[in-house]
Amino acid sequence: MFEVAELKSKIAKQEYDGEIAQLRNELLEMQERLESSGTSVVILIAGVDGSGKGDVLNKLNEWLDPRFMRTHAFGMPSDEESERPHHWRYWMTLPPKGRIGIYAVGWYGPPMANRIREKLDNAQLDAELVHINKLERELTDDGALIIKCWLHLSKKQQKHLLEKLEENPETRWRVTETDKKHLKLYKKFIGIAERVLRETSTGEAPWLIINGYDPHYRRLTIARHLIERVNARLTAAQDGEPRQTNPQPFVGTGANLLDSLDLDQKLEKPVYQEQLALHQGRINQLTRMARQKKRSTILVFEGWDAAGKGGVIRRITQAMDARLYRVIPIAAPTDEEKSHHYLWRFWRHLPRDGNVTIYDRSWYGRVLVERVENFARPDEWMRAYSEINDFEEELTDHGIILLKFWMHISQDEQLRRFKLREKTSYKRYKITDEDYRNRDRWDQYEAAVNEMITRTSTEFAPWRLVEANDKNFARIRVLRSLCETYDM
Repeated sequence: MFEVAELKSKIAKQEYDGEIAQLRNELLEMQERLESSGTSVVILIAGVDGSGKGDVLNKLNEWLDPRFMRTHAFGMPSDEESERPHHWRYWMTLPPKGRIGIYAVGWYGPPMANRIREKLDNAQLDAELVHINKLERELTDDGALIIKCWLHLSKKQQKHLLEKLEENPETRWRVTETDKKHLKLYKKFIGIAERVLRETSTGEAPWLIINGYDPHYRRLTIARHLIERVNARLTAAQDGEPRQTNPQPFVGTGANLLDSLDLDQKLEKPVYQEQLALHQGRINQLTRMARQKKRSTILVFEGWDAAGKGGVIRRITQAMDARLYRVIPIAAPTDEEKSHHYLWRFWRHLPRDGNVTIYDRSWYGRVLVERVENFARPDEWMRAYSEINDFEEELTDHGIILLKFWMHISQDEQLRRFKLREKTSYKRYKITDEDYRNRDRWDQYEAAVNEMITRTSTEFAPWRLVEANDKNFARIRVLRSLCETYDM
């Protein structure tokens, strides 16, 4: 893979000086076009030690307008980062639409370093690369442009550059003991790098591999590549060229999961009060134990309007230490949230170790309201099923306890609760014309819910369907499920 990139490529200083002014103008013009587009650009600069990664990053920062770009370099995870899934810190830095994010190695750094240190074997490395491919596919499907550049050196070139730096008193500080150690591990590193690049150079996010020996060559080559890729994307978008998608059709069985629920189940008030006290006391104990064990929890509540999500959430939070939980009510996305991938606003609220995040509606809006109300294109909501499954698998792989509840009521019960809310002054704000309009699309929402459950009830994050016509029964059903999960 690296044979051609080991051939030293060079650009004379005169040629470099003659091109640089025009190149910088083109970069700024490219940024101006990008600013008014719906495209974000992610640039990853990786490569061999001494190949000029830092030099390229510095030049891009010098040549680009800093108002519309950010550079990110990651070291060891902070406490805040290590207490969340390892891709969390990358999601938090992703550029909004119209902007550029530049990453020094980015999400490729930890798996490569861990493989070199033999903290991962090849199978574990391949599993990490699968997650990376999924991440990049999610971003590119959402309209992001990913540009990945690998700066290469032969072992002889790397050794020569390090010796030159060490000979000069002004640059000697740049050569560390780590650099010398890595030189001895060159063959092993290159074998791992070749595996990584081979597995992650995809049609959506291919790697550009160049020789990094000559600074003029690497700077101009990467800048030209950046201009070419971004302008090609913007021109294609301007011409209305559709992005390629591969949605998978849903094959239904004709059965309705929701119709199979027994909505006549009830719990009498004395039994409810006894069970409520019992389970709330248990939840208080169990959440404190989870805190000590640094196990975080995510509770997801979906369901029909007036199905009792808020009432259940209040009974849960009454039992918890207020310092341990956050309730995140999900409404229409803000302008900031619209400028990112739809999962971004959920990544940002993930709990730290030992804490609890409760989502009152969630990422499933993509395959429910956004699907039914045509806020998302068919290709967007159809691919969301696999994106959501990947997201939830990453959460549970990190050790997060994830529970998902669908609160189900009948149409008649919903109408009764709507009328009751209209008669109660402090609940009247909960009823809008939109609530009644949504009832006219009950069948469409029901079909969407059935498909959602079928596609996203997994072994690591199964759905719990709650019969909620009787509020007492539904509340105890949820509290009991929470206690049973903590007890496992």
